[in-house]
Amino acid sequence: MARIAGVDLPRDKSLLYSLPHIYGIGRKNALEVIEKAGLDPRKKVRDLDDHEISQLREIIDRDYTVEGDLRREVNSNIRRLIEIGSYRGLRHRRGLPTRGQNTRSNARSRKGIRKTVAGKKKAKK
Repeated sequence: MARIAGVDLPRDKSLLYSLPHIYGIGRKNALEVIEKAGLDPRKKVRDLDDHEISQLREIIDRDYTVEGDLRREVNSNIRRLIEIGSYRGLRHRRGLPTRGQNTRSNARSRKGIRKTVAGKKKAKK
């Protein structure tokens, strides 16, 4: 069982696809880490020995901000935007998209489930 940055990596996947299970490491960063360690990206996690796992762990700890530290940094950035009262901070506070997307008919994943407003029935003729 390979445990890197507090995350158990899936044993049956190759390195290239199992490293992105760590928050803060995507496919590109995973490839960079594997190349720095001098490993084969197609090698399965279960086939790694202790030396290779410690090598990966050392590279990730030294060069990348991952998991708890990264989550804390992102949350503090959002909190800062909210505290200074910027437009993006207001959008975060209201739970709306922050990057200019249309919200009249979309943005359901950000806004959540629909909340019906009373008094919007059509008038009878």
